[in-house]
Amino acid sequence: MTFQKIKSVIVEDELAAREVLKNYLSKYCPQVEVVGEAQNIKEAVPLLHEIQPQLVFLDVEMPFGNAFDVLEACKDLQFETIFVTAFSEYSLKALNQSAAYYLLKPISIEELIVAVNKVHHQIMNHEIFNRNKIIVENFHESKPEKQQVILPTLEGFEVVKMEEIVRLRGNGNFTDLYLNNGDKKMVCRFLKHFSEILPLPFIRVHKSHIINLNCVKSYNKGGIITLNDGAEIEISPTYKEEFLKNFK
Repeated sequence: MTFQKIKSVIVEDELAAREVLKNYLSKYCPQVEVVGEAQNIKEAVPLLHEIQPQLVFLDVEMPFGNAFDVLEACKDLQFETIFVTAFSEYSLKALNQSAAYYLLKPISIEELIVAVNKVHHQIMNHEIFNRNKIIVENFHESKPEKQQVILPTLEGFEVVKMEEIVRLRGNGNFTDLYLNNGDKKMVCRFLKHFSEILPLPFIRVHKSHIINLNCVKSYNKGGIITLNDGAEIEISPTYKEEFLKNFK
């Protein structure tokens, strides 16, 4: 099969890790052409401006800074990013909120192929979405409720601030997301995905419901939570104690 190759750059401080990734790409991802490498931010920023790649494999933690510093310095460029990271709860939450592609070290060949295929499809179909801008803005925003989350929908992507979300309801393979302006979005993610990435004031109150605590209007001893949008949600006994802790 003949692929239209996409220009890529690897930014990774460990030589062995760069060699492994290049080897995997050569063997399993023929649609990717590695046209440059950098081992730190000081090398990466001018290289990316010079080459202007379509795809960057970007290590999250490096000497002289991190991946977010690279994106900040290259915010005038348009490229897709596949992050490579050792496990970090903070990093993973930040990347998941931005619907970013990432690979955990040591890199899984299967996960690499999936991520590359998705990015290649988007680039070839001109479905470029500037996740990098959202990632950088979230990194600099200290208040979680002011951060933005990218929502994959059937039509593409939408961006909303977390403070605009009133509640989320599981709907099979999708999640219905209700905003404070009355809009409802159907998102292509399980509810579990949001329970893992959304910080307080979001809390799960039922196997099918996550709510924004800042949008709670009232609660009665019968276990019914009323939200600002008028929705009434019955809290599950499993989540009741954790919910009430936030109002003591």
